[in-house]
Amino acid sequence: MNRADLQRLSELRIEEAKVLFAAGKYAGAYYLAGYAVECALNACIARKTSQSDFPDLELVRDSYSHDLERLLRIAGLESELRHDQQSNRKLAVNWDFIKSWEAASRYNTSVGEREATDLIFAITDPANGVLV
Repeated sequence: MNRADLQRLSELRIEEAKVLFAAGKYAGAYYLAGYAVECALNACIARKTSQSDFPDLELVRDSYSHDLERLLRIAGLESELRHDQQSNRKLAVNWDFIKSWEAASRYNTSVGEREATDLIFAITDPANGVLV
């Protein structure tokens, strides 16, 4: 899987999350929305990888994570996000909500409309969303 594949997957997963949300399947929408961010961060990590370079084992191991903050760090985007958050408080609030997403949410059937709305909005808000 390459960077372009991961970018397409991220876009597909957020669209699927919106479809699930519209159908009232809030737990699934929540999970897929967070997974879209994970895919996007993995695309950023892939961007840093050169086809002819021998991969760093620690980087490879760390990249196989569902922890969004860890993936953000590996992608080298921490300082850029911190800088953007200083000038955009709404982006900071959105990231704070998004980073609480966990892959284990796929087992949580009690996620409601509010949590799903908040996550999808934090990701896709045209002015302050993380994946905009």
